[in-house]
Amino acid sequence: MSKPIKQIHLAAHFPGVNNTTVWSDPAAGSHIEFSSFAQFAQTAERGKFDFLFLAEGLRLREQNGRIYDLDVVQGRNINETDLNNSSAVTVIGNDIKDNLFVGTDPLGKEVRIDGWTYHVIGVGKKEGTTLGQSRDNWIMMPITSWFKHYGTAKNSLKIWGKGFDVGVPLRNAIDETRVIMRSRRHDAPGQPDTFEADTNQSFLSIWSDISDNFFIVTVAIAAISLIVGGIVIMNIMLVSVSERTREIGVRKALGARRSDVLWQFLIESTTMALVGGILGIITGVAVAKGVTAAIGMPSRVETWSVLAGVAVAAVVGIVSGVYPANRAAKLDPIVALRSEL
Repeated sequence: MSKPIKQIHLAAHFPGVNNTTVWSDPAAGSHIEFSSFAQFAQTAERGKFDFLFLAEGLRLREQNGRIYDLDVVQGRNINETDLNNSSAVTVIGNDIKDNLFVGTDPLGKEVRIDGWTYHVIGVGKKEGTTLGQSRDNWIMMPITSWFKHYGTAKNSLKIWGKGFDVGVPLRNAIDETRVIMRSRRHDAPGQPDTFEADTNQSFLSIWSDISDNFFIVTVAIAAISLIVGGIVIMNIMLVSVSERTREIGVRKALGARRSDVLWQFLIESTTMALVGGILGIITGVAVAKGVTAAIGMPSRVETWSVLAGVAVAAVVGIVSGVYPANRAAKLDPIVALRSEL
């Protein structure tokens, strides 16, 4: 377990910062809002969280790596000396390296950010993409350097934190923060909070609701598609029976039994459904792999799902072909032979 990060001294350094947000878990998006750095510092010094700082997309403390699980594979990370000296140094993501330092070592090189020059001291591990968004397009610098260049009076600061533990310790930390927040914001007893405190469970519940609704919609669309497909196959087979009435009569006249005719048309309808089902499976796999290649979203096609798709297609073919096949099997051979070609 990492040691607590004491941030109380930062309130004196950056008194103009407001609209601050403390996050209990950046991956889950849980957060508690603070209206000033002083409010946050009072909680931070209790040692409940590790914190990093974000402003205008720039990551601003050496603890970022610990919170983001970010590894520096070249050079070094930002340290307290860089922070205390407002050093013009930066750690870059792989996208920055690949675009600005093609074929050369970026360590010790200069980059310009909004006209300010920084020296590259480290390169982060390549993270790839998530939902089509690159996780390597970032630059990290000391928070003091950022404020030195951009000021504090008109800038908001977002603070992300990663709890040392989950469950009861995290809930207790949030409760303590709520007490401080209500006191600072002068929320009267019995009145609702004028801020929000979310946990990862809140976001998991939202995702669960979305997933459940998505599942219901998917099942409904699939059911409608199966019904429409079955009706189409039935109509095709009825047309086939009508066009092949004389053929059916010839077969019966030569000794074909009703079951033979019945199976003939059932096999034809099932084959038609299976071909459609296999084409649908191939299309689905191609779309899934295409999405993975395009935006990096992982996909996996389970064997059971392919077999289930084939089985459902076969069942639809059999059910849709029963009525046309039965109608063909019941044709009187004499009447069928009199049918015009």
